[in-house]
Amino acid sequence: MATSQIEVAPISGALGAEIHGVNLASELDDGTIADIRTALLENLVIFFRDQDLTPEKQLAFARRFGEPELHDFVEGMPDHPEVIAIIKDADDAGYNFGGRWHTDVSYQERPALGSILYAVDAPPRGGDTLFANQYLAYETLSEGMRKLLDPLKAVHSAAGSYGPDGRAAKLGGNGYTRSMHVNPSDKAQEEMLHPVVRTHPESGRKGLYVNEVYTERFEGMTVEESRPWLEYLFRRATFEPFTCRFRWETGSVAFWDNRCVQHYALNDYSGFRREMHRVTLGGDRPA
Repeated sequence: MATSQIEVAPISGALGAEIHGVNLASELDDGTIADIRTALLENLVIFFRDQDLTPEKQLAFARRFGEPELHDFVEGMPDHPEVIAIIKDADDAGYNFGGRWHTDVSYQERPALGSILYAVDAPPRGGDTLFANQYLAYETLSEGMRKLLDPLKAVHSAAGSYGPDGRAAKLGGNGYTRSMHVNPSDKAQEEMLHPVVRTHPESGRKGLYVNEVYTERFEGMTVEESRPWLEYLFRRATFEPFTCRFRWETGSVAFWDNRCVQHYALNDYSGFRREMHRVTLGGDRPA
């Protein structure tokens, strides 16, 4: 697709496209913003190269698509609390932030519309991010399985990540790395019901809406009863033909639609520093 403003170049058959011909730090006109929004809806995740964004500029761009929100458990920058600095230093332990397949903050009543991630310091190799198309994960299921899943709801919770006994608490101190400040709390024990199959409010397409980080069980079922079905859906949601892989460079930007995409930050850059700035946009209640 090409317009007078931008060029969109798909990077895989499943999802993802690089956007050329736009400077995100500039004051973009409404037509360009509309083109970017269309590209996001059509490609689910879009990428920009060679950008130079201050936190102020990143927030200004994000606000053209929605309202940036604070994270419940991860502290943002002191002067820009809506911007989370995701940092893993060269000598940090083996853990990394976002290192499992998930969709951002699905434990909230109104989970994120999307997230915008900017590479401040990308390693010379490794540290790629994988993305998975949840429309395809649903649409390629058998008719019988789709009918089974359509009416179901699932319980989402942040307890496993941010609860008093969750992953962040077990890592101690600041959470994942010494450069990030993660605050486990009892708030993470709260549970939220969402449909297993979500209808996108703009495209009208249906997609799977479960993920291994925050989805705990089906409504009305035990964890043990739910686990075999959920494990199948987790594998299905991230089936390789439904994915794309993005190679980061310093100055790269990824903007993904959390309503129909899962993502996974690879942790294969030991000995190198990686710093990313993330802004997350508030969304609506899944239906």
